[in-house]
Amino acid sequence: QVQLVESGGGLVQAGGSLRLSCAASGRTLSTYAMGWFRQAPGKEREFVAAISWSGGSTAFADSVKGRFTISRDNAKNTVYLQMNTLKPEDTAVYYCAAGPMVVTHRAAYKNWGQGTQVTVSS
Repeated sequence: QVQLVESGGGLVQAGGSLRLSCAASGRTLSTYAMGWFRQAPGKEREFVAAISWSGGSTAFADSVKGRFTISRDNAKNTVYLQMNTLKPEDTAVYYCAAGPMVVTHRAAYKNWGQGTQVTVSS
């Protein structure tokens, strides 16, 4: 079982940037695809981005394409979400998750972190 811990969230003004990190323990991340999801108050948890175990394949939600990038450092057992040009609608709790492949539906991901809050002020 892999344990995931997100960090890097915070309060930022619209147009600003944040980098989220997801650190793993218990097992190596190198055999997992990794995803980022987010959940705003009163809304469903939604897909944001995903990356394959090698980093060679990525996927993004339309709402973040061109603004967010996802990367990983398997040597550090860490996955990153670089968020640029942030908008108030990006405000949510962001979760990382480990899964078998790069997919967008959350049911495929079996291991989840506790989340980190991102708040974007207008």
